[in-house]
Amino acid sequence: MTSAPPSPATLGELRDSGYTARTVKEEIRNNLLTRLRSGETAFPGIVGFDDTVVPELERSLLAGHDIVLLGERGQGKTRLMRTLAGLLDDWIPVVAGCEIHDDPQNPVCVRCRRLAADLGDDLPIAWRHRDDRYTEKLATPDTSVGDLIGDVDPVKVAQGRTLGDPETVHYGLVPRTNRGIFGLNELPDLAERIQVALFNVLEERDIQVRGYSLRLPLDLLLVATANPEDYTNRGRIITPLKDRFGAEIRTHYLAEVADEIALIAQEAEVVAEVPEHLMEVLARFTRALRDSPSVDHRSGVSARFAIAAAESVSASALRRAARAGDTEVVARVCDVAPVIATLLGKIEFEMGEEGREEQLLDHLLKLAVADTFRARTIGLDLTGFTDLFAEGSYIETGTLVPANELLGQVGGIPGLSKLLDRLGHGDDASPGEVAAAIELVLEGLHLTKRIDKTTVDGRSVYGA
Repeated sequence: MTSAPPSPATLGELRDSGYTARTVKEEIRNNLLTRLRSGETAFPGIVGFDDTVVPELERSLLAGHDIVLLGERGQGKTRLMRTLAGLLDDWIPVVAGCEIHDDPQNPVCVRCRRLAADLGDDLPIAWRHRDDRYTEKLATPDTSVGDLIGDVDPVKVAQGRTLGDPETVHYGLVPRTNRGIFGLNELPDLAERIQVALFNVLEERDIQVRGYSLRLPLDLLLVATANPEDYTNRGRIITPLKDRFGAEIRTHYLAEVADEIALIAQEAEVVAEVPEHLMEVLARFTRALRDSPSVDHRSGVSARFAIAAAESVSASALRRAARAGDTEVVARVCDVAPVIATLLGKIEFEMGEEGREEQLLDHLLKLAVADTFRARTIGLDLTGFTDLFAEGSYIETGTLVPANELLGQVGGIPGLSKLLDRLGHGDDASPGEVAAAIELVLEGLHLTKRIDKTTVDGRSVYGA
C-alpha cells in the first residue's frame, strides 16, 4: 500500500521541515544498508542468486556504480533490474511541473532556475513516489537520439522561441528519468551513434540537440542488460560506453532443482492445481534441455519455458474437467507430453536437428519423469503397484480420463498412504491428488522397465 506523500508544498516549507536531499545512489546505498542490517531481503522475488549474483550486485550498488547485467535470455535480468526501484526513498520533492523532476533545493533546468529566482521560498513543489522513478526502455536498432535524449519541439519553436533557446527542447526518456533509475534492455542493439549520445549524458553531463549543447547534470542510476555474446563482440558496444559502467555482473540459470521449482511456482499463473512433483518434472526437463548438445547454448533455454509449460499443463487439467466432467482439477503426468509441441518456438536447436525436435523433447521429458520418480519414491515399497498387473490386469488413463475413473480401476493399493506422504499430500489428499500420485508411479514403473505401456490416440494403457 502506497503511503501518503509528505505535507510541504513550497520550498520554504520544505526547508523548515529539515529535509535533506540525497542523490539517487546515496538513497540506494543507505536503504540497502538498512535492509542488510535488518536481514530483510533487498531483492524480493529473486530466486537462486543468493550466493552468486546478489552479493556482486550489493557491492556494486554500495559503490555507486552503473551496472550491466550480462546473461542469456530468461535468467531474470529484467526482473532483477526492476527490483532496484524498491531501494529508493518512498517520496522525494520535485519542482512542480518540471519535466525532469528537478530538486527544489538545487534546480538544474533553465525553467526551474528562473522560477526559483522569481519565487524564492514560494516555489511550488510536488512529491514523486518511487514507483514513478523507474523507467525502462527496450533498445532497438530504430531507437533515436530523440527517444533517449531529446529533440527540438516544433510547437515551442512555432510559438516564437529561437532554436537556441534551451526551453525549446522536448526531453527524451533519459532526462525525464532524472533522480531515478533508468533500465535499458538489450544494450548492444543500440546503434553506435545512440551509444555516443548516451555516453555524453552520463559522462560529460550535457546533452547535444540540433547543434547546440545544454549543460544538464543528471542524477540517475543506469542499469543495462545484454547477452554476453553481443556485449563482448567487437563493434557492438563502443569502448567509452563499456568503460563508463562500473560493474559487469554475470547472471546464470538456476543451479538447484529446488530453486527451479520455487521459481516456477512463484511465476506461473496456473488455472488448476499442479502438484509439486509435476513442477519438479518440468524443472528437470528444462535443465535437461539446457544441458543437451542439440540445443543452441548461445540462445539458452529461458525460465519462461518452464513457466509456460506449467501454465499449459494446468490448462490441460482444466480442459479435462470441462470435457470429461472431472470434478478434480489437478494436473497429472499425462498432461505434460501433449503440451510440449506448443513450446517448440521457445527453443533454438543446433543445425542438423531439423525434423528431430519433438523426438528430442519427448526423450528428455521421459528422462525428467524417470528422475523425478526415482527421487520421490526412493526407499518406498512399490510392490502394491506392480502387483496390480500380476494377473494380466491393465489400467487405462489419458488426458480425458477423470480422476475418479482412474481410481476406480486401481482400487486399494498397499503402500499408497506412504507414497502420498512422500509427495507432501498426507491423509487429506483429494481424489485428484491421489490420481496424480498414482499416475506418476505408473509412468515411473514403465520408464524403469517394470511394467508395459501402450499409447493409442492419447490414451495410455499400463500393463497391456
